[in-house]
Amino acid sequence: MSRLRKAIPPLLVLGLSLAAVHYIINNKPAPSQRPQPRAALSVEALTLVPTDYQVVLSSHGTVHPHTQGSLIPEVSGTIVAVSDNFREGRFFDKGEVLLRIDDRDYQAALTIARAALIQARFELQEEQARAAQAKRDWERLGEAGEPTPLVLREPQLAAARAKIASTEAQYTQAELDLQRTRIRAPYAGRILSKQVDIGQFVTSGSELAEIYAIDFVEVRLPLNSRQLEFVEIPELYRGNRPQADLRYPDVTIKARLGRSEYHWQGRIVRAEGAVDSGSRQLFVVARVDDPYGNDGSQRPPLKIGQFVEAEIQGTLLRDVYVMPRSALRQDNQIALVKDNKLQRLPVELVWSDPDAAVIEGPLQSGEQLVISPTGSAISGTPVTISTLDGKAQLASQPAKAAPTDASPGQGS
Repeated sequence: MSRLRKAIPPLLVLGLSLAAVHYIINNKPAPSQRPQPRAALSVEALTLVPTDYQVVLSSHGTVHPHTQGSLIPEVSGTIVAVSDNFREGRFFDKGEVLLRIDDRDYQAALTIARAALIQARFELQEEQARAAQAKRDWERLGEAGEPTPLVLREPQLAAARAKIASTEAQYTQAELDLQRTRIRAPYAGRILSKQVDIGQFVTSGSELAEIYAIDFVEVRLPLNSRQLEFVEIPELYRGNRPQADLRYPDVTIKARLGRSEYHWQGRIVRAEGAVDSGSRQLFVVARVDDPYGNDGSQRPPLKIGQFVEAEIQGTLLRDVYVMPRSALRQDNQIALVKDNKLQRLPVELVWSDPDAAVIEGPLQSGEQLVISPTGSAISGTPVTISTLDGKAQLASQPAKAAPTDASPGQGS
């Protein structure tokens, strides 16, 4: 009993202590809250000014000749001479003799045809004399009525004239065969590949070389439906001839060789007749004139099969707002500075490329566009402009609205 009386006081003290701790925890005074000022976000801005913007479409393709074919002989024989220009990569002129086939057999055939023609002409003259003599004999005999064609030897005359026509055709054919022993270039061009050389026997219809024309080359350039909206393609319609007033968009062809980049100027001359079923793109054809001429710029000539890039001059957009591509936010929104506060605004994106975005929307000239990252800042966030149109602003002075008569060049 005495032990119980000794244990009660410590237990009582412990219970009172726990109750006091519980009371203090549940009834602690609330900390005083002082309003914290929101830090202003420092941004870079650009003054929006409506301007005209030239759309440039990017594409790529491979260089192709506009005319390419095989050089084929029309007679058979042994090649006895080859031009110095009959080599891969060499240029030749229209009508130039590239190869010569042994023509002795064809000269003999021409001589035989000439002799046959002379003989046929003699036989015709002889038959004409016989026909005239037959007519005189009929008249001298005084026979009644008209003489028959057989009496006047008209069938024999017709046969002699037919023989003349046949021998003349044989002579013409022999002349052509002799001329064809000299293989001439059908147009000014270049040798792509050759299959024969001097001393080889070739037959009529065999391939001698692959050649292509050099007056101009073509490049097939794919464009998607979005790009086609901003370029005027010279289309053709059934029953209509090409019109002289058609506009042919300019195109710059670019090719990189090592560390150097070279440019050629051309134009879009036509569109192909079908959309590619795989890519759903339409191929337009660019033409580059005189791609092998030396203009003194040390620019190498274009090569058939060479991969090139192209920049096509598209539509000129008028009175639009041009801004850096990085200033366009998610969901086609932009950020403006109004009354030193951030304001997010949805806009209509007209055109964009890796560098620029062209927009339309409820904008006014002179508004200030935020071009620096804003993170997750929402509309109403206080901002200060550190740089406006590339010029640093004093931190102690609020940014002033740009004048509405700013030069259009600032919009790009």
